Amino acid sequence: MINQINPKIWQLYFKEFGSCVYLLNLDKIILIDTSSKAAKPELLQDLQTLKINPQNINAIILTHNHWDHNENLSLFTNSKVYSAKNLSELIKNFPNFKIIQTPGHTKDSICILYKNILFSGDTIFDKQHNYIGRTDLPESNPKVMQKSLAKLKQIKYNILCAGHLV
Repeated sequence: MINQINPKIWQLYFKEFGSCVYLLNLDKIILIDTSSKAAKPELLQDLQTLKINPQNINAIILTHNHWDHNENLSLFTNSKVYSAKNLSELIKNFPNFKIIQTPGHTKDSICILYKNILFSGDTIFDKQHNYIGRTDLPESNPKVMQKSLAKLKQIKYNILCAGHLV
């Protein structure tokens, strides 16, 4: 299913379990996360509906390295993949994006601020209800998550684009 966030940004979300995927049709075509293999047919259908060929996607930004966010990477063979591992390269290639390191859910969690939109991955799902990503996983750290949440409270944004719908 498709939800238009603004004239150049869409949220793709699925009946099957997986993360939301965000399509940004800016100077380059960018995806934030790629969801799970279970969501693959819906992802491809949504891209077709938006008249986007997977081969035309220039870049993928991963909010963190969990299967429900990255299992469809192989669909995008012409895309450069960015994550916490290559942040300096990401910042250099997308100067309009502010990358915020937000460990806690995972060690490599990041959020992306684009203008007034915060793409939060699994760090925060709903700021009004304080829904946050799980911190009971082996690689999670509840204390570090609290520091990341405090950091995000200092960020001004109007639209939250979370990794999952609550």
